[in-house]
Amino acid sequence: MLRLLSIRNFVVVEALDLELGDGFSVLTGETGAGKSILLDALALLLGDRFELRQLRPGAERAELAAEFDVDGRDDVAQWLAAQELAAEGTTLLLRRTQDAQGRSRAWINGRPATLAQLMDVGEKLVDLHGQHAHQSLLAADAQRALVDAFGGFTTLARETAAAWREWRAAAERRDAAVAAQEATLAERESLAGRARELSSLNVTADEWESLAQAQSRLAHAAALQDAAAAGDDALTEADDALTRRLASLIARLDAAAVHDPALKDVVALLEPARIQLVEAARELRAYRQKLDLDPAELARVEERQAAIHDVARKHRVRPEALPELLARTQAQLTALGQATDADALGKRAAAAEGSWRRLAAELTKKRRFAAHELEGRVTQAMQALAMKGGRFEIALVPLAAPASHGCEQIEYRVASHPKQPLGPLAKVASGGELSRISLALQVAAVEAAHLPCLVFDEVDAGVGGAVAEMVGRQLHALAGKGQVLCVTHLPQVASQSDHQLRVSKHVMDGKTRTQIEVLGETARIEELARMLGGTTITDRTREHAREMLASARLAGVPSKPGPPPKEGRAKGASGGADKPRARSGRAG
Repeated sequence: MLRLLSIRNFVVVEALDLELGDGFSVLTGETGAGKSILLDALALLLGDRFELRQLRPGAERAELAAEFDVDGRDDVAQWLAAQELAAEGTTLLLRRTQDAQGRSRAWINGRPATLAQLMDVGEKLVDLHGQHAHQSLLAADAQRALVDAFGGFTTLARETAAAWREWRAAAERRDAAVAAQEATLAERESLAGRARELSSLNVTADEWESLAQAQSRLAHAAALQDAAAAGDDALTEADDALTRRLASLIARLDAAAVHDPALKDVVALLEPARIQLVEAARELRAYRQKLDLDPAELARVEERQAAIHDVARKHRVRPEALPELLARTQAQLTALGQATDADALGKRAAAAEGSWRRLAAELTKKRRFAAHELEGRVTQAMQALAMKGGRFEIALVPLAAPASHGCEQIEYRVASHPKQPLGPLAKVASGGELSRISLALQVAAVEAAHLPCLVFDEVDAGVGGAVAEMVGRQLHALAGKGQVLCVTHLPQVASQSDHQLRVSKHVMDGKTRTQIEVLGETARIEELARMLGGTTITDRTREHAREMLASARLAGVPSKPGPPPKEGRAKGASGGADKPRARSGRAG
């Protein structure tokens, strides 16, 4: 449940903290006092996008925070653990900031978070209904989404939409293949010819480099023989061969070392050099024996080089890139064969269509059941909302062609009294009736959602009198299963609440201060009297307010009174460890 909403430098509010209890709470006050601003702030904490105009003029940064009690909410605990955002205890803290440069940041339990994460966790905590929710119900998509949400099969609806997209993509590939079969015939033949040519040539990855080395060696074999012979002669065969001269030097130094042992170190250095020269001469002789002076082999290598070079030039690639060209050509042939295989693509399209139809049929079945249940609940609620004998029906109208959302369109139909025939909601219901039906739908939907906190922003617009009283009773009954927060201008609704909070503005020192007061018995009667009588409040108006409050208490004991908010000064509005308690601040 929502325990605390803290606001700093948001729209016209400089500093404001709202502490909430269980049960049914209402926010009342003059128009423009800032009641809906509080709910706008809550919406931002639940993932809505900040707009720069929402930063209080002259401020460097807006800061919002909300504290929720998630005791017993295993789904929230599991989500936090999976996202590595869990904290000790049963308190969940959401926080957001926006600076004057447009930079926005978010935190969950003190750890950085994304807007998507705020939205994910928000969907498990709060169901927020705006002032114009009844208008959105006129859209076919909204009507369908509400039925799906009520039935709890939005995942199936998403899977059906995904299957429809896959089917359409497969059908488009099939149709494109049929149309392109003749056009791709010449391309396929060209690729096949190139593949045959490259396969016949059979160039390996390292062959071109190996051929280049072999050609150079064979073409210069005579010169290589002469160089090897000259090297062998200089090392060992000539009268002044290096090995003989070095051996003589080593022997002379070794003899002299008898008189000075220091020369032995020099001898030790020279001896490995002599051995290396002998080994080099041996390698040169072996090289001369292996060197091939084969003109025929040279001709074969050069012929192979020419063949590879000609094919590479034909296809405008380097000779060493021919193996890669062959692999790419074969892959293109395979892809082209699959793309133009209309029969295979037709089978895939048929399989995709079958998957969609199975999911769509299951979705239709579930929608039929959910629609029957929902229309019964709404019809029952209409009887208490000044539409005695009215009926609500949810029709599943078959579509002429398949669609991503299934085989049918959802259409809300209503008759506001017994003699009126059922007709489309958008055409039959008046503004007031639409508001009441919208409320009945929202109440039914949120009951199915089982969320701990329900927020209504003037959803009682367009009603009054006894109907408004019944709206208040419904909201109070709904609070028996959790927490309900409602912004209202109707005293009939406010009188049914467990807690009434008054939002007001006061000018002090040239600045406007916004204050939220938790109303006691006397103050509550005074506020209800203001809502009843406007600026002029008489004793008769106060008596009427007193009777209204007493009547509400006789109608039903508050379901979850909970502890009222406490007075105090804010300590932790920035999201620290201390809990904010003050409920008043300054706007300007």
